[in-house]
Amino acid sequence: MSIEREPALFALAASGGLGERIAAALGTPPAAHEERDFEDGEHKARPLESVRRRDAYVVHSLHGDGARSVNDRLCRMLFFCATLRDAGAASVTAVTPYLCYARKDRRTKPRDPVTTRYVAALFESMGVDRIVAMDVHNPAAFENAFRCPAEHLEARPLFVRRLIDSAGGAPLAVVAPDAGGAKRADVLRMALSRALGVDVGGAFAQKARSSGVISGDLFAGDVDGRVAVIVDDLISTGETIVRTARRCMELGAVRVVAVATHAVFAPGAERALSDPAISELVVTDTVAPRPLPGPAAGRVTVLGVAPLLAEAIRRIHDGGSLVDLNEHVPDQPSERA
Repeated sequence: MSIEREPALFALAASGGLGERIAAALGTPPAAHEERDFEDGEHKARPLESVRRRDAYVVHSLHGDGARSVNDRLCRMLFFCATLRDAGAASVTAVTPYLCYARKDRRTKPRDPVTTRYVAALFESMGVDRIVAMDVHNPAAFENAFRCPAEHLEARPLFVRRLIDSAGGAPLAVVAPDAGGAKRADVLRMALSRALGVDVGGAFAQKARSSGVISGDLFAGDVDGRVAVIVDDLISTGETIVRTARRCMELGAVRVVAVATHAVFAPGAERALSDPAISELVVTDTVAPRPLPGPAAGRVTVLGVAPLLAEAIRRIHDGGSLVDLNEHVPDQPSERA
């Protein structure tokens, strides 16, 4: 990379740890910036080095936690991206490992908001040239919401490697916990089949949700004598995963491994995820998983996404293609949460 085109990689404070790991994988130090909070709740952020004619990349995961709300994180990122544009950046790429409001991508009730589209409009109005996100709820809706290039990355290659190690040669069946996850489960099933050179089974659990109440008893597919792998894009309360895991064990599964990219872990998740039906829970660090007390604590495996995000940034910056990136398996060890 030439000096004048060296990327400026910023990581807002709340995602500083992930940003540092991405910078290390890129072999470049994070760009310096300042964040300041004011007494009335307002805030500002500015770069502390020149970004004129440089390609800027801003890393910030847009999930809520005890310190910052979803809206606070979103507002900080939007303002900082606009600041970089005002400071003369050649381009601004928003790297959002977890993109907020991605679940509200269509109207399910009369006069519902389509919040994914509104968030896209906000990013575009701030002068963002490109957005990168991981395992959004509906990739097609994500791509259609943005007028600027929208790059969708998947944690699937990380899960494939981990699941092969975890299964220990036992036959597998990939289970979708609801109709919306059927495509995601089938893609993972095919990837595991290719990697193992054997047929991996598939299954589907029915789920309907109305006013917060989950229902549906249909289960299609064979998990008897297999390690059941339940896959979802995120885990919030854990109720959907646990409900499906119990059903798999009732139908003869040897054990159940749940995989989900985003460990949102809303209050109360520790109770659900301590259920004995789940033997292992594999997540990534797109959202820094909060420690789970009790039996759930020893079941969580966290996979690092920094090498995958770093490779995406490298390819974008060098004008390369991201077409095959979701088949790439970065060299990143897992760690217990």
